[in-house]
Amino acid sequence: MSQAQPPSDAPAPAPREVALPLGVVVRRQPGVTRWAKWVWRPIAVLPGAAPADWKLLREDETGAADYHAATLSLTLHRAVVEGYKVALSMTPPAVFVVLRRDERPDARMPWSVHDVTASAYEAQDYLDSAEDIVEAVVMPPVLEAWVRGFTDAHFREEPFVKRSRDGKGGNRPAAGRADPRIREADVFRVPGAAKAGPEGQA
Repeated sequence: MSQAQPPSDAPAPAPREVALPLGVVVRRQPGVTRWAKWVWRPIAVLPGAAPADWKLLREDETGAADYHAATLSLTLHRAVVEGYKVALSMTPPAVFVVLRRDERPDARMPWSVHDVTASAYEAQDYLDSAEDIVEAVVMPPVLEAWVRGFTDAHFREEPFVKRSRDGKGGNRPAAGRADPRIREADVFRVPGAAKAGPEGQA
């Protein structure tokens, strides 16, 4: 028996993963203390940019300069759209650039562009290391539309599920009924469900 085929005009499913080349502009400014000659900070991103390796864009008499430091692939995956949702809710929406100290003996610059991400959660993971420079950079309109389109196609609001004890130190969902093994005095017990059976494991 042949399987029913979807109508030919049905919309194609959204891809699980998409990628876009993203140029990163880094600014070098004179330091404000004698211990730091220069301050480095990502200031902009360039969707669809060609490859680059610290291409000088401008420089003034103070030595301040803007560089197209690198072009990396910004990859979006459906498994982490919640992090994109947070980044899109920022004012303004932001993408995150990670600079990491370049320890190579022949390095042209003291920092390299290590990563670009549209996930606020992934950016927080980098911040926790306290070794990288992590900067929120404004999404250009075309990039915001691209990230928002992918996120809206995959984001599903997780329903709130009350948790209750399973008697073994773990947790399991309690959808309006209590496990009869739970003592009457236990604060996790749902009133009026003394004869209910146990729920399945989460």
